[in-house]
Amino acid sequence: MDIDLVLVPVDGSDRSEQAAEYATAIAQRYDAGLHLLFVLDERLRRDIDRGTVDAESVAQDHREFTQRVRERSHELGHDVTLDTSTATAFSQKRLMQNPGSVVLDVAEDVEADFLVIPRAASSEDAVGRAAIYVLEYASQPVLSV
Repeated sequence: MDIDLVLVPVDGSDRSEQAAEYATAIAQRYDAGLHLLFVLDERLRRDIDRGTVDAESVAQDHREFTQRVRERSHELGHDVTLDTSTATAFSQKRLMQNPGSVVLDVAEDVEADFLVIPRAASSEDAVGRAAIYVLEYASQPVLSV
């Protein structure tokens, strides 16, 4: 299998941190890069737009999560290239936009060769809700953890 880039959608949860560990191990095994996709659920996006949640604090949480993934990677002896991006799970302007389609759109945009996705913890979980959609429609291999 030829893998140049592994994509893992994350939300800062313990499950997504575990998925990032699996993705890091796969990236290391195939000498590939790693891309963390932070998926914002609709409530968080709405709160940021309203000003009830500070966008900078969300960005800081993402930076801290990314740093934990980097540190854990180094602890395990992995040295992978790590990139990040952020996407909103739903859109009022694009009716067909959902967490799964967002993940697959980004996978196509960054030319990901392999996807690692955390399973849903609840029906409110945007990243987890994406799992079934991604498993059904991804053209890349997918590991669901």
